[in-house]
Amino acid sequence: MSGTYLGLPSFPKAAAASTKDTQLRANLTHATHTIRDKRAKAIGELEDWPQLRAAGAAVKDHTLRHLDHYLLQLEASVTAAGGTVHWATDADDANRIVTQLIRATGETEVVKVKSMATQEIGLNTALAEAGITAYETDLAELIVQLGDDQPSHILVPAIHKNRHQIRDIFTQNMADWGRPAPTNLTDTPADLAEAARLHLREKFLRTKIAVSGANFMIADTGTLVVVESEGNGRMCLTLPDTLISVVGIEKVIPTFTDLEIFLQTLPRSSTAERMNPYTTLFTGTTPGDGPRAFHLVLLDNGRTDTLADTTGRHALRCIRCSACLNVCPVYERAGGHAYGSAYPGPIGAILTPQLRGTTTPLDASLPYASTLCGACYTVCPVAINIPEILTHLRERTTQGGPTTTNGKKVTIKPAKGHTAERTAMRAARWTLDHPTLLRQAQNLATRTRRLHPTRLPGPGKNWTHTRDLPTVPAQTFRDWWKNNHPTTATGTATAPEETGQ
Repeated sequence: MSGTYLGLPSFPKAAAASTKDTQLRANLTHATHTIRDKRAKAIGELEDWPQLRAAGAAVKDHTLRHLDHYLLQLEASVTAAGGTVHWATDADDANRIVTQLIRATGETEVVKVKSMATQEIGLNTALAEAGITAYETDLAELIVQLGDDQPSHILVPAIHKNRHQIRDIFTQNMADWGRPAPTNLTDTPADLAEAARLHLREKFLRTKIAVSGANFMIADTGTLVVVESEGNGRMCLTLPDTLISVVGIEKVIPTFTDLEIFLQTLPRSSTAERMNPYTTLFTGTTPGDGPRAFHLVLLDNGRTDTLADTTGRHALRCIRCSACLNVCPVYERAGGHAYGSAYPGPIGAILTPQLRGTTTPLDASLPYASTLCGACYTVCPVAINIPEILTHLRERTTQGGPTTTNGKKVTIKPAKGHTAERTAMRAARWTLDHPTLLRQAQNLATRTRRLHPTRLPGPGKNWTHTRDLPTVPAQTFRDWWKNNHPTTATGTATAPEETGQ
């Protein structure tokens, strides 16, 4: 994924710092609670929401099972409509393709539609290294770019900034990227939006190349779908001479009929709207209407490897609504930057380690960035069981072993700091497999209960730092059963577990 995230600290270290930022926590709390309350009302209007949720999950699962078929169908449809399809195995491949396409036109500037895929591959950085300037046109992405910052939310990338901070960013930095901010700019939302509109308008009219992502790709027609709330994306999709769309291969769906499901669930789950304000659909090229050249870059970048994991593959259902972020207690307190990825929050905690692998301390720590409360699963419009995948990835990270990352087979070393835990779990498993030994261990534990510590030493102290050790009972269950169920005429009463009940 993006090279701009390389070298960042693990989640525990990053979160330890970000949770101390009181302004950040205030901004996040206000924003996430507002969004989640509005979403709940929007969802409550649909009596068939559970059915829509199940239908969306079913469409995604069907498509992922037959992904090879639908991608080839998509390629044929796009090509027949006048577009050109490129296949990118990883981030470097995608960045190289996009850079070459832009260089071939002789242009050195592009305007961009908000795109998670281009953030994932670090496209802006790659273009800058090639002497090409990419201008973000989404308001929140513009704020992040002008502030030399990183996005911290899937839907609202600048959620960690309040309007006072945004005014200062515009005033100080807007002139470095084009038209300066108006004199005496206030921090009212209307004035900030007008400043952004004036700043971007000349770029829309001047720039001849646009780069976008897509929310959905329809296989049988070759149509791409972009949903947004501002209209800036539509300006990018219609005015330039050349349009380049970088899209993850999991974004394909079979037919227009399937799109109807997601155009109901996505707006309500993301912006709490019944219908998205700007839904743009485009198919190939048409003489005299829109871009004259269209290129679709289909991005793998770890998705095929993720698809091979029967548990983890459900993360590829994600439609990037960000509902899981807005209900997550960990995200609300730590913020998006702590995840060190283009995908923050619960979905990032399961998607990033699969796309990037768990070979770095940062990626290996992400499956633990959760309380497993399950709120993310409850609100997910495509029913991704995020807690289940988190525990699955924790096991994989802890145990280590062979895996595949970006088509390359690698061996993950068991996570550091888990040696004592693995040893204890293996000892427990061996003991539980030997009933006589288990009975002796239970008897020993009850007889020495007064000598047991209240805190664990060594690596175990991290666990008992916030928890009390359970109190060992005065007698084992077997002894309790024996004392409370005396012998009968047929013999000694037998404990339930010894009869298989």
